[in-house]
Amino acid sequence: MQVQFYGVRGSIPISGENITKYGGNSSCIRIQSKDGTPLILDCGTGARPAGVDVLQQGQKNVEVLFTHFHMDHLFGFPFFAPLYIPGNTVRVNVPAYSAVDAQNKLSRYLNGLYHPVRIRDLAAEVQFHGVRVGQNLHRDPYTIKTVSLNHPGGSCGYRVEADGFSVAYLTDTAPLSKPSEGLSGDKEPLRAERRLLSIMNDADLVIMDTMFSYDEYLQKITWGHAYPEYAVKLANMAGVKKLMLFHHSPTADDDEMDRLADYWASQDGERFTKVRVAREGQVIDLSE
Repeated sequence: MQVQFYGVRGSIPISGENITKYGGNSSCIRIQSKDGTPLILDCGTGARPAGVDVLQQGQKNVEVLFTHFHMDHLFGFPFFAPLYIPGNTVRVNVPAYSAVDAQNKLSRYLNGLYHPVRIRDLAAEVQFHGVRVGQNLHRDPYTIKTVSLNHPGGSCGYRVEADGFSVAYLTDTAPLSKPSEGLSGDKEPLRAERRLLSIMNDADLVIMDTMFSYDEYLQKITWGHAYPEYAVKLANMAGVKKLMLFHHSPTADDDEMDRLADYWASQDGERFTKVRVAREGQVIDLSE
């Protein structure tokens, strides 16, 4: 199973000479099993190049999985090229109560007002499915487990299993405990943290929102984003093999990201989990 990063930024896509190394597109990841359908996680602006790759590789069936509907995770959906190809099938999985509810949520954006394309204008066969948080999905060949995260308006985290490997995608989320409680306060995990640990348990790869430093988190505690130390604590407790820091701040340039990457790489050997910083264009082959 391969994991490719097409967008690693949070809140808003950015551009400039000082962000070329880590990239400026907002959240979009592709998981590809050995013989299966591509699975696209979120459709930030990284969905545009992801769609181009899907077309170039001749894949006509695509699974799309949304965590939530803040704009930085939705910007790229109408620019996802497979949606415009007759004969393609794109199954869109949305945290929602039903298929109708799922379609309605996307239709609020693709309505001719906020974007010129409307849902009914799409040439591909687009199938909508509601995802109930806490329930499992089966999207051959993927088994997908879900968990509720801590973010304004809600967000759904996922564990994807295929080819004997497992990947957890956990964005956007603040810590699931207050600074003096649970794992945040170096105490026993709270019930919500235990659910999160279960999703992460023995995962080959975890991709987690670490947009803030700890000091920034304390200033913006209700904004719905975590910090690296919290993610590392969870990953070590869950026996995760590799943790990718993700959903980078739009204010963090390449120099700042390099310092973050160098610090956590220098900690190898201090913990079970290897900690790295996600980069746009990066491909991780779990079979290696």
